[in-house]
Amino acid sequence: MEADLMNPVTGPDDEPVEADPAETLSVGDPILGKSRLLSRQCDTCIFAPGNRMHLPPGRLRELVTETRRRESFVICHDTLPHYKDPEAKPAICRGFADRYRTQALQLIERLFGFIEIKP
Repeated sequence: MEADLMNPVTGPDDEPVEADPAETLSVGDPILGKSRLLSRQCDTCIFAPGNRMHLPPGRLRELVTETRRRESFVICHDTLPHYKDPEAKPAICRGFADRYRTQALQLIERLFGFIEIKP
């Protein structure tokens, strides 16, 4: 399954990190035929208490509302290749997956399954 980035994330220095708008990120593992899902929330998960990503007020609600409207999922910012590690493999945010059962997540689970990876 593929998802697009809805907005830029901030990097470790709190500067916005822009994704290439033409780039489509895939959480699918082409060898295993499953989708990558974090085995636990990352240390700076947007769903962790305390706003560890320093999101502006209302941004998390906006992100969740739009993602649920699209029946999609959130890709963990820690697994974005342009965030920390250019070799990173995008994975579904565990914080989102534990809270919401969108159509995309249900289809992935039923048709392909998940491979859990460490943050």
